[in-house]
Amino acid sequence: MHEMSLAESVLQIIEESARVQNFKHVRLVVLEIGKLAAIEPDAMRFCFDAVSRGTLAEDAQLQIIETPGAGICLACSAEFEMQEQYGLCAVCGSPRLKITAGNHMRVKDLAVE
Repeated sequence: MHEMSLAESVLQIIEESARVQNFKHVRLVVLEIGKLAAIEPDAMRFCFDAVSRGTLAEDAQLQIIETPGAGICLACSAEFEMQEQYGLCAVCGSPRLKITAGNHMRVKDLAVE
């Protein structure tokens, strides 16, 4: 379950932000997760809850915003929305696709005290 290591990375980002910005408690963490990032939101919530116990993010609400996936066909240059990492071009049927959006995860916002 790679969500556990991702949750630990999110906690590291939060802890570094706390050192720099001098806050003591996190109430809300907003994550932006791309549709094509291969991250299961429920697993991410479970893992974040586990890794945040006993930290400044304990009991913080985790809000996940899913962003759409997009790609471009390397054969015909068509741009289109993608629902999965692999597939065929919606225009020409080529399997030569490049993901242009939706394969990321980032901490978008924190509500802190």
